[in-house]
Amino acid sequence: MNNVSALSDRELEVLHWVALGKTNWEVSVILDISIYTVKNHVKAILRKLCVNNRTQAAKQALMQGMLSQVA
Repeated sequence: MNNVSALSDRELEVLHWVALGKTNWEVSVILDISIYTVKNHVKAILRKLCVNNRTQAAKQALMQGMLSQVA
C-alpha cells in the first residue's frame, strides 16, 4: 500500500528536499545529517511508498497531497 502517512517526520523532510531535486549530499548539508543517514531515509521512503526511485516517490507524495507546499 502506498501510504505517505507511514513516513516519519524526518522522512517527509528528506522527501521534501528530494522532490526539490536535491542530491543526497545536498540534503545531508541542509539537514545537518550524514549522507549515509540520508541514503537510509531514502531507502525507507522508497520501501514504504512501494516505488523504485526518487522521482516516483516525489510524485506519489505530491499525488497524496503530502508535499503540496513544494515549489
